[in-house]
Amino acid sequence: MINFTSYTTKIKSVLEQMEVTNRKGQKLDQEEAITQWCTITKEVKDSNSTMYFVGNGASAMMASHMAADASKNGGFRSLAFNDAALMTAVSNDLAYEECFAMPLKRFATPGDILLTISSSGNSPNIFRAIETAQKLGLKVITLSGMKPNNRSRKMGDLNFYMPASTYGIVEASHQVLLHCWLDKFLECVNQS
Repeated sequence: MINFTSYTTKIKSVLEQMEVTNRKGQKLDQEEAITQWCTITKEVKDSNSTMYFVGNGASAMMASHMAADASKNGGFRSLAFNDAALMTAVSNDLAYEECFAMPLKRFATPGDILLTISSSGNSPNIFRAIETAQKLGLKVITLSGMKPNNRSRKMGDLNFYMPASTYGIVEASHQVLLHCWLDKFLECVNQS
């Protein structure tokens, strides 16, 4: 039976069990991985590069939220590719798999970062965005959950995986992780 205490306990447990790997599949310490993410973010800010956020459904809303917070609070260029007109035009005229890849081809340059948020880690439009980003010379950070062998989890320079089997727990864990990263980044920037 679900109640508030059991639900929040589950989120805490998933966050504590979060697994982080690099592109080679090597496991990384959680704190060290978040610190690496902050270092990469500082490089983006210092070089006036851009961080792109993509996701579907609730993850799209998180992408928008974090792109706004990153620009407003973090002081660096960030953008979420989930404008309804752009997404539906690309999906209709090209393919849904291209809804993030095509804008990346138009906007991204080497030194930028792509951050993907996918609860299942198995969305074809997310794969295409990652492949496009890599071809363009971008670093990639992935957030995923559900099955441990999901495809996104093996594709990024940093891969944050939430070992949970329900969308609500994965999404809530992703949101906590995203805010933790940005707050840690702001703390590091303010100390330097």
